[in-house]
Amino acid sequence: MDELTQAKTAQYKAVAAEINALLEGETQAVLKMATIVAVLKSHFAPRFFWCGFYVMHNGELIISAYQGSVACQHIALNRGVCGRAARTGQAQIVADTHADPEHIACDSRSNSEIVLPVFDHNGQLVAVLDIDSTDYNAFDRCDQLHLEEILQSQFAAAPLVLHYNISIS
Repeated sequence: MDELTQAKTAQYKAVAAEINALLEGETQAVLKMATIVAVLKSHFAPRFFWCGFYVMHNGELIISAYQGSVACQHIALNRGVCGRAARTGQAQIVADTHADPEHIACDSRSNSEIVLPVFDHNGQLVAVLDIDSTDYNAFDRCDQLHLEEILQSQFAAAPLVLHYNISIS
């Protein structure tokens, strides 16, 4: 393992421990998403320029908790890198977003990205985690493996509450 991979691994282990401590026993999916993106963005900025979740809703992805510039609000499953991750159920690492014909340019400053599908305890796709960088080739297999571990521990381990019951009087 090279020096960069060792450093990233150590950083991810610390981040995972922080996320697990903050979310111990939590079942609210949106709360988990908001906490995860806040912790990831705070620890990995400026490399993580934009970090957020798109959730499955009525057959498309819609924006949920995120940190960064204003994002695309709706993404059809047949469009974009997020749609591709949702369709295939596989992580997507894009070294140069401008060279990927499926990339949707919500912010032209994004030069690379990683998108990971999020599965619940029944193996159902509930969301994707999208992370963008202003650097080219900012993400690799090390990022993928550690982010997948975080998502697995927070979303696949136990049942989630995916919706709030909100009434406004």
